[in-house]
Amino acid sequence: MNCPYCPISVPEMKVIFKNDLALFMQNERYQGALKHSGVIIPIQHKETVFDLSEAEIIATFRLLSVVKKWMDENFAPDGYNIGWNCGMTGGQEVFHAHMHVIPRFRQEPLAGKGIRTLLKSHANKW
Repeated sequence: MNCPYCPISVPEMKVIFKNDLALFMQNERYQGALKHSGVIIPIQHKETVFDLSEAEIIATFRLLSVVKKWMDENFAPDGYNIGWNCGMTGGQEVFHAHMHVIPRFRQEPLAGKGIRTLLKSHANKW
């Protein structure tokens, strides 16, 4: 297996929070456009969110609550994008399940543009 998250020791990824089954990491190299963003991943390798156990799902969302509180207190975002990419066609590039946590700020050039922008794009109709 060639997973960049296994073992959980990616040099540019910094673990901010963790519990028994999941952790929240930030990629220090890609903080420009996605300032303060990160991913919550299961510690045990699972390919997509659909492969997570019930305990891992609960641990992931408990950690999401911790991350949101921390982001609210430290960065005061105006909104969030939260999501999973599943499978190559779904945009997944790293095949270790990971939930994106992206704080959004009103001063961003694309403020107000979320996942619906892609879903409603005329360029994506077939």
